[in-house]
Amino acid sequence: MYRAVGVLAAERGIDPDDAAALGWLVAGLDFELAGDGERLLVGGRDLSAAIRRPDAGELASRISTHPTVRQRLVALQRELGAGGGVVMEGRDIGTVVFPDAPVKLYLTADPTARAARRAAELRARAETVDEAALARELAERDRRDAARAHSPLRPAADAIVLDTTALTLEEVVDRMERLVRERAPA
Repeated sequence: MYRAVGVLAAERGIDPDDAAALGWLVAGLDFELAGDGERLLVGGRDLSAAIRRPDAGELASRISTHPTVRQRLVALQRELGAGGGVVMEGRDIGTVVFPDAPVKLYLTADPTARAARRAAELRARAETVDEAALARELAERDRRDAARAHSPLRPAADAIVLDTTALTLEEVVDRMERLVRERAPA
């Protein structure tokens, strides 16, 4: 959602530091998950590819510092998860959005490993990427998100921290599934 707001702000020429304009933008957006949650529709428009562009993460990090944006998107995320039985990921899901979730996992990985994964994803879409620059950008984004005053990036006190640096996607999913099955209420 934050990536989508960043992409739309950029398309409309809204400065990612203009809290008032971003608040106006986000107030009028409606989000819908389609295709078993694989596609993100905003106002009926499929932004699934756009939110995976390299600039979308940087934009998300910048716009997420504004309380008006966070308040609106947190409310929408809570609506999505109101019925329970939801798996949701995000930088403040366990600390702010769903602090009472029965199971919280905090995935982490070395910025170099994350950059390699992201680079492989971008190359699969025939995009050119500088892995070293990507690693620096990821580390900077983490630093900025951890230092922000509102909803900083950090694991919830009761989260299970899972370092995925040396794990394959399948191993991560297996461990997550096992942890959820062990800890989720019956």
